[in-house]
Amino acid sequence: MQRGDVIAFPTETLYGLGADALNPSAVEKVFQLKGRDAANPIPVLIADRAMLVNLVSEIPPLAEKLIARFWPGPLTIVFPARRDMPRPLVNPAGGIGVRLSSQPIAAELIQALGAALTATSANPSGKPPARTAQEAREYFSGRIDIFIDGGRLTSKAGSTVVEMVEDSIRIIREGEIDRAQIADVLGAERILA
Repeated sequence: MQRGDVIAFPTETLYGLGADALNPSAVEKVFQLKGRDAANPIPVLIADRAMLVNLVSEIPPLAEKLIARFWPGPLTIVFPARRDMPRPLVNPAGGIGVRLSSQPIAAELIQALGAALTATSANPSGKPPARTAQEAREYFSGRIDIFIDGGRLTSKAGSTVVEMVEDSIRIIREGEIDRAQIADVLGAERILA
């Protein structure tokens, strides 16, 4: 994989579009492929804590608890982003969504790249997510050269996405990890309605 390329690859939930998250032109290609609104940031996958500290300005204590319980796994945490992050990865509040993948192929790709990898679902915006490499190929054949086959993925909901809000969290999307599991770790009072 060359640094500016976009690939389709399996994550622990769905097939994703992967590009070097710190390469602005590669990230732009992902947005163009998906037809995604530039105001809707995409999450990134990391291989280890060292990569996390290169992306975020702080790791709040509640995030540490979630990391200890759910990483690696299907939990994307929106942290305060470092100021030098590419704009398309950062939400209007200054947050960046990060996940430590439990999918072996994804983890190997990130290690080989040596940098965070974008992880938005491999489908044009508004279309069903790809659960097989063939479905991803049907969407992007001729526009992506590399499709990594990890078999059929069985996730029903994708990753859960939570955002740090001072000393609480907000669940942006409930996915494979449900609200009750998060409340078990943090306490229900730490989850904003």
